[in-house]
Amino acid sequence: MSLVSVADLSVRYGARTVLSHVSLRIDPGEIVTIVGPNGSGKTSLLRAIIGAVKPYKGRVERGHGVKIGYVPQKLHVDETLPITVSRFLKLPGGVTASDIDQALTKAGVPDLPHAQLSQLSGGQFQRVLLARALIGKPDLLLLDEATQGLDQRGSASFYQQIETVRQNTGCAVLMISHELHVVMSASDRVICLNGHVCCEGTPAVVASAPEYRALFGTGTGGALALYRHEHDHEHDHGDQHHDHTEAAE
Repeated sequence: MSLVSVADLSVRYGARTVLSHVSLRIDPGEIVTIVGPNGSGKTSLLRAIIGAVKPYKGRVERGHGVKIGYVPQKLHVDETLPITVSRFLKLPGGVTASDIDQALTKAGVPDLPHAQLSQLSGGQFQRVLLARALIGKPDLLLLDEATQGLDQRGSASFYQQIETVRQNTGCAVLMISHELHVVMSASDRVICLNGHVCCEGTPAVVASAPEYRALFGTGTGGALALYRHEHDHEHDHGDQHHDHTEAAE
């Protein structure tokens, strides 16, 4: 059974339609990436899934008891606010020290509980936001441009951590990203959105689709092939991520 099903969804802001007749599903354990140009409705789709936006038409259905964790595009924290990572993760309450240690470990930053939030690097802060989303042990993790502002190395490291989270927890992931070459290597399925679903499928299928190439050109296919070649060479000892990449082809 799907974790989330979106059926014939349309979203409007006033007289402006941002999403029209969008249908998709997210199944347990898979990583799905939404790509599309600016203004294509990607964030509106995530907001509809978490219930922050009401559909104009259609519906969004969650499986019974499905828990969702959300990592926002950015979160502004006053740099003068003296708050540690641990205290930040305890908000709004009901979180134990053990919960925090486990979440930070899953996010790849186990040594940060006592660090001041204002002193974290951009990459560390995004890992803390990831830990915050993981505290509730979600079945589905939503990421809205979670690597925006990070350099290429930081972005690649973050996506590798997402794969590790998926392997260790079994949660599904639905993410938005502009980093096409990384996305293509990190996803089981890709959905190309431009107000509606232009095309969807495995990374290789989407990269060769005319609708995708009309939006992003043909360069991404080359970047995809190059990234996979280097990735496979680096991971030629049979690890799970290598197997996942091969399967996506």
